[in-house]
Amino acid sequence: MSATTLVGLDVGSTSIRAVEASISKDRPTINNFGQVFLPPDAVVNGVVKDDRAVTAALRHLWTAHTFSTKNVALGVTHQQVIVREIDLPKVPSKDLRHALPFLVRDVLPLPVEQALLDFYPLPTAGKSETTHGLLVAVPKEPVIDTVRAVENAGLHVESVDLACFAALRASAHLAHDTEALLDIGANGTNIVIHADGTPKVVRTVPRGGAEITKMLATRLGLTNSEAETVKCRVGLRGDENAESAAVADEALRPLVTEIRSSFNYYSQSHPGKRVRRLALVGGAALLPGLAEKLTQDLGVPAFLSDPLQRVHDVRKGGRHDALGRFRSSAAVSIGLTLGAA
Repeated sequence: MSATTLVGLDVGSTSIRAVEASISKDRPTINNFGQVFLPPDAVVNGVVKDDRAVTAALRHLWTAHTFSTKNVALGVTHQQVIVREIDLPKVPSKDLRHALPFLVRDVLPLPVEQALLDFYPLPTAGKSETTHGLLVAVPKEPVIDTVRAVENAGLHVESVDLACFAALRASAHLAHDTEALLDIGANGTNIVIHADGTPKVVRTVPRGGAEITKMLATRLGLTNSEAETVKCRVGLRGDENAESAAVADEALRPLVTEIRSSFNYYSQSHPGKRVRRLALVGGAALLPGLAEKLTQDLGVPAFLSDPLQRVHDVRKGGRHDALGRFRSSAAVSIGLTLGAA
């Protein structure tokens, strides 16, 4: 198969990130990267609130970074995303898509007519009268709104994937055990607990780096810009500035509670299993001292993962290499290109 070119497109709450790659039967080869900031509240919790702002930002992104294609794989997220293991009656694969809304109607917390559905069968031992797999459901309207904003910029959406799946594809470490992947953004965090790449628990919580910035600004009497600088420079390292580190630590506690709750849920629903390590990606994962703090609080080793581990990157790099510097923030965009390989 000859290589094709595709852009992995991640529309976040504060910025849009795009990674262009040549896709072939081998791993993708990264050709280009760009990002552009969004106005406040243009996108909130995965929902496009200002489609004109998003469309304008995308047009600027393509003009400024001269991407060679307008074909994109789009990542989406939403607080009501549902990913769960489920057993379904055996249905011929050609009939499953039509039958799925009727089979899962009673297990969804939202009307099935308002959801986009998919089902991924998982391997099981022996014969069974049911099919075991992952049910994926996401509210339909926010996805359609995002696709419309993207296509209004003159782009063509070739595929849509969950942002959490894309980040997992790029950043997971596969070691025949259980790992948690944390993708921490400005205003939301995806928690994915997986067993050697197969998602077991997926949660989206409305907490992220902006929460820390806001508390620093309020407690220390700083502007948001000043608080962001302190957060990025000091973070959780008390030896740098004990006062600001203590405030950042307090702001982080609700997120740590959410992570711990996810770990406990996994252990209760999978007796004898536990999370072995915690991989971190996302812009807010770069908070100084975060990996050490999570290791201490959660009792599992936490580390910053490298989303470029499964792609070729033949660009020259150097001090002007934006993707090299922002690779953690680009995990979703990178993973979207892997999904097309």
